[in-house]
Amino acid sequence: MNVTCNTTFLNFDPKLPNITIFATGGTIAGNGSSNTNYTSGVFSVEDLIYAVPSIKNISNVVGDQVSNVGSEDVNSTILLDLSKKINQCVCEDDAMSGAVVTHGTDTLEETAFFLDATLNCSKPVVIVGAMRPASAISADGPYNLIESVTVAVSKDARNRGALVVMNDRIVSTYYVTKTNANTMDTFKAVEMGNVGQVIGGTPYFFFPPTLPTGRSTYNISEINSIPRVDILYSYQDMQNETIYDTVNRGAKGIVIAGAGAGGVSTRFNDAIEDVVNNYSIPVVQSFRTGSGEVPYAEIASTSSTHIASGYLNPQKSRILLGLLLAEKKSLTEIAGAFAKGTAG
Repeated sequence: MNVTCNTTFLNFDPKLPNITIFATGGTIAGNGSSNTNYTSGVFSVEDLIYAVPSIKNISNVVGDQVSNVGSEDVNSTILLDLSKKINQCVCEDDAMSGAVVTHGTDTLEETAFFLDATLNCSKPVVIVGAMRPASAISADGPYNLIESVTVAVSKDARNRGALVVMNDRIVSTYYVTKTNANTMDTFKAVEMGNVGQVIGGTPYFFFPPTLPTGRSTYNISEINSIPRVDILYSYQDMQNETIYDTVNRGAKGIVIAGAGAGGVSTRFNDAIEDVVNNYSIPVVQSFRTGSGEVPYAEIASTSSTHIASGYLNPQKSRILLGLLLAEKKSLTEIAGAFAKGTAG
């Protein structure tokens, strides 16, 4: 895939660092009559930047419109395009200090995790969204955007992997999740906490640069598609047909949002082992609880290779499994990659 980098600065002061803002759409670019009645992805990246004129005092900005959709319509094609652009246009460009990605909040954590896993870059990459559309009273998008640019130009933000910045919080993308469907204070790492805050326009980090346990990065420069991975939700009376249906419809990997620490019924466990042993399809057992961990010891079996998600929720487990399948990793290699982020 040929990547075209936009090099047109919307403002330029030679004394300031350079940032590219990659826009994908979402509520932050939304327009409508209320906080709940609006259309995502209406305003362009230039509209978002010009709405916050003080950005020009912080950084020289290039705007790149990757897509303009609600985050529910972000797919692996957009993710590959976005990641390759950031790798080439920011990571490999010595003139660029970092990147900001504007995104809808519903699937923001998935894109953020994908970028964290595919960017071979020590520069800050910040993912940002909004819980209120740009047209709303007290819209949070402009405030979040300028804080994200502030973090992206900070040397203290380097070597931390990709970060999510919203509502004054700085959170690792490896652990962050959307915890509330409606409120602004929604993106949190429940057990791990924030890595920092933005106070009075200044990023403050609680710890020196460090990377999450279990984090790995993958080279996608030669990858043009991600194999299909489906998520199945565990519940009482869950039927075995659900896992066979997803196999028959073309899934190359499966993630189970299990009860508790990855739990499924005895019958469904037998179906998992059949799919792994006879169809050679990896199955990752995660949790439906919102936070927690699935240790390997909880799901281990002597008759099949079970894969524990560790601290990765189902949606992030799906992203990682898709990347590993795209790299044609074996079942043993996939299990080993997930094991890096488990307690045991």
